[in-house]
Amino acid sequence: MTELELLADDSGSGALRWALSAGAVAGGALATAGARRYARARSAARPDPMRREPFGELHTEPIIVTANDGVELVVEVEESLHPPQGAPADAPTIVFIPGFCLPMDCWHFQRRDLRDLGRLVFYDQRAHGRSGRGTPASATIEQLADDLHTVLAEVAPSGPVVLIGHSLGGMVVMGYADAHPTLFGDRIVGVALLTTSPGRLAEMSLGIPAALMQRIWPMAPTVVNRVATNPLAVRRGMKADRGIGLMITRRLSFGRADVPTSLARFAGRLLSSTPLDVFAEFFHEFDRHDKEAALPVLQRCPTLIVAAERDMLTPAAHSRAMAAVLPKAELLVLPKSGHLVQLEDPDEVNAALRRLLDRVKLAAGA
Repeated sequence: MTELELLADDSGSGALRWALSAGAVAGGALATAGARRYARARSAARPDPMRREPFGELHTEPIIVTANDGVELVVEVEESLHPPQGAPADAPTIVFIPGFCLPMDCWHFQRRDLRDLGRLVFYDQRAHGRSGRGTPASATIEQLADDLHTVLAEVAPSGPVVLIGHSLGGMVVMGYADAHPTLFGDRIVGVALLTTSPGRLAEMSLGIPAALMQRIWPMAPTVVNRVATNPLAVRRGMKADRGIGLMITRRLSFGRADVPTSLARFAGRLLSSTPLDVFAEFFHEFDRHDKEAALPVLQRCPTLIVAAERDMLTPAAHSRAMAAVLPKAELLVLPKSGHLVQLEDPDEVNAALRRLLDRVKLAAGA
């Protein structure tokens, strides 16, 4: 059995996706009996303050939106039952766009805590969650931006819109700015980019020295394809001891070692929800992704950039570089957070999103 197959066998498919997305061929070194015992002991010793949190249960009646190539996208809308006093009739619709291998449930804490802001829209990107799947050729940032355009036309055909994208979702926002620049500052009145990148994703490190990572990255597509076409090893992993998988999920998804076990398991379930062959189809897009030229379009509206100092997948340096192009944007760098920042530090992220909406209101009144 190869080192990669050992990783699949021991970690579970959710952690495997993150490991592969970082080109972590070296991740198999974690799969030791001592590491497994260590992970179990730490998990058992910590109280879990989120054990009663209704993860994955916040849903409304789904709306089916058909993309331009016939793929059915699942959309949900949260209408504010108690809009803020004095809220304008043309308050923006706020659209949340998930990251790679994540369904709409990755916005759990935003959906739970931001309903008072107004109308919230959540959807599963194609081939993710409950949405349909297109051809391999449709696994591109450009197609995902077209999907966003279709979702807006169906559930928010008029009025101002704020776009909030995490990771791949942030890349989709940049792709949308590239395809529809004239909408920004007019129809699109605010943008939030959470732990994302305009390109150069070969710079992700996984904590591995940069020189070594530069050697590993070119191997990643081959590794991904091999695993995607070898479901037997993954099925074995799904049945195997999950201790090491939980440890890898914590390491690659979060910045803190003491993230509650229920939250780490929820993250693992979200990541595992996307089939491995879909993972492989989209993975190739990251090598091609380059939307730096579209960033100046975002200067036309209030923008928030959220970075995580311990993010191993989209380096915080990429967020700082975006902020340099967008000097009026708010840059929030969370020093102890990892890639899934909206789950790990929801209070800080939600407070920043509220500040963004305040700026949008001020801009509308100017």
